[in-house]
Amino acid sequence: MDRFGAFAECLLTGVWIALASLPLITLPAALAAGSRHLDRHLAHEASGWREFTADLRAAVRRGWLVGVAGWAALALLLADLAFVRAGLPGGAFVGAVGVIALFVLVVAGLRASANWRPDASWRALLTQAVRRTLRDPAGSLVIVCGFAVVAASGWFSLPLAAPTLGMVAAAALAVERRGAAV
Repeated sequence: MDRFGAFAECLLTGVWIALASLPLITLPAALAAGSRHLDRHLAHEASGWREFTADLRAAVRRGWLVGVAGWAALALLLADLAFVRAGLPGGAFVGAVGVIALFVLVVAGLRASANWRPDASWRALLTQAVRRTLRDPAGSLVIVCGFAVVAASGWFSLPLAAPTLGMVAAAALAVERRGAAV
């Protein structure tokens, strides 16, 4: 029953993350608050809506800048892919590098969110997360597979994409805990 409870908590956290990230630039902060909520829940500490919203407010203070940077990176990738479709020489290589770089940045963002604490600096968290992302390809692949679950769930039934965001946060948290234990 305890494992089912953790699964249910992940789904609930995914809904909270989806609601908190509706402004789009708050997605990193919502993931950070969701990861912290799951971490507290697994440690059998107080972990309810109040704690989630308190963490969300603290994470948004500087986390919105990370959200803006993430959307700017996505816009650059889309522009890059437009150049690839235009048939420029070397475009396929540049497009592949851009997609890989976007995956690295997204996985690093999730790893940083999993390690976020109210007194942490997003810049330091992201710098360390990029290093861990590149040094731990197996863990990074687990997080990418979490995104595949969200995409498949959204393809199957769009309302399922929101709860599965909690699964991605749980995957990032598990990967970071595994890395800390090694």
